[in-house]
Amino acid sequence: MVRTTPVNPTKVVNFEEFVQWCPEGSTERYELHGGTVVAMPKPKGKHSQIAGFLMTELSVEIRRLGLPYFVPRECVVKTGEWSGYEPDVIVLDRQILAGDGAWERASTVDRSEAVRLVVEVVSGNWSDDYALKLDAYEGLGIAEYWIVDYLGLGGRKFIGTPKQPTFSVYSLSDNFSDNLSDKEYAVKQFRGRETIVSSVFPDLRLRAEEVFGAGA
Repeated sequence: MVRTTPVNPTKVVNFEEFVQWCPEGSTERYELHGGTVVAMPKPKGKHSQIAGFLMTELSVEIRRLGLPYFVPRECVVKTGEWSGYEPDVIVLDRQILAGDGAWERASTVDRSEAVRLVVEVVSGNWSDDYALKLDAYEGLGIAEYWIVDYLGLGGRKFIGTPKQPTFSVYSLSDNFSDNLSDKEYAVKQFRGRETIVSSVFPDLRLRAEEVFGAGA
């Protein structure tokens, strides 16, 4: 079905309106930022290569461990009534999504407990990944968030000085609270030949430079 709503709506829309509006077969991705529809160019070149590499590696690890997870090709995560983001890579729990009408209709996730891992590859507006989306994913209680800054674009307060390619793993801190709103992300960063450490996939063995080179 091809939707006929204008491609650049000027009015503020909520998440449900955004989902109904999103055009099918578009050459661009769309996200909802505070009620405003934002066109996001689809990943190209190295960005796409890195995202594809991680999708493959994570899928292999999920299969090896026999986990009830999967890595969808496309997915939009509802992060609030007026916002929703499409990660470069996401790992979902199929058991939690079973029978979820929103997922079946439009590949959207509004149950954050179904999200095991979110990955953003930095190649454009780095502030969205390090601030806007980080705050949203933390607030939803998503266990782990990876930022793959293969060009070292992020601000110095995020990746240090001198700026260099950095793989950041944000994990919810264990503060002995069952209340997700009390939990905050703690970050560990990896560069060069350092092996990435993940709490969601503790047996995964990938070096930062291997990811930046997309398996090279």
